[in-house]
Amino acid sequence: MTKILVVEDDLALSAGLCFALDEAGYLSAAAYTCEKARRFLQGEPFRLAILDINLPDGDGFALCREFKTAAPEMPVIFLTANDLEQDELHGFDLGADDYVTKPFSIQILIRRVEAVLRRGVSNAGGDGFDDGFLRLDFQAMTAVRGGDKVAITPNEYKLLRLLTAKAGTVATRRLLLEKLWDMEGNFVDDHTLTVTMNRLRAKIEDGRHTYIQTIRGMGYVWTGAQE
Repeated sequence: MTKILVVEDDLALSAGLCFALDEAGYLSAAAYTCEKARRFLQGEPFRLAILDINLPDGDGFALCREFKTAAPEMPVIFLTANDLEQDELHGFDLGADDYVTKPFSIQILIRRVEAVLRRGVSNAGGDGFDDGFLRLDFQAMTAVRGGDKVAITPNEYKLLRLLTAKAGTVATRRLLLEKLWDMEGNFVDDHTLTVTMNRLRAKIEDGRHTYIQTIRGMGYVWTGAQE
């Protein structure tokens, strides 16, 4: 079942949102503070987060930045009374997928949730990869090589998702550089891309299993085939 995190300190509004989401077929979890939201994210992954900006123990913008670092593939919808244009632009700059201002229609919000989740599926390039030796789950952000769990960074997951989505075709260095950024939101340079790619290869490949081929002067090709 699709899990949605609702971060809203108005208890009545939070209860109403969770009820509507559950009625629509989702599984909701309510967090009233930044700290509780962080604890939720340390557990099972969520498919989407609905996030207020004005929270009792912190700022929703900062929390969104943390979300995008810990779970870069998880969509975020801001739901807030902050209706200034600069706030909305700031939300999108942080990676938000939608920005809804209060007051709002519950049914319209549900439709926006559906739309964001559909976009996530269409952009995912599949939920993962599995050839019996290497198993990648992009929703749960887990990687297993030869039965052993591998520690993969958020940027490495982004690389893997881009490469597997274009399996068999060249992912140019320019494309990868445009799509990637580090945990502080800074753009990755050409040297950093090379270092990251080499580190990723060392984690997922061995002498018998090769997944990423370098095309000199162009970019990289994902050559793995799923079972």
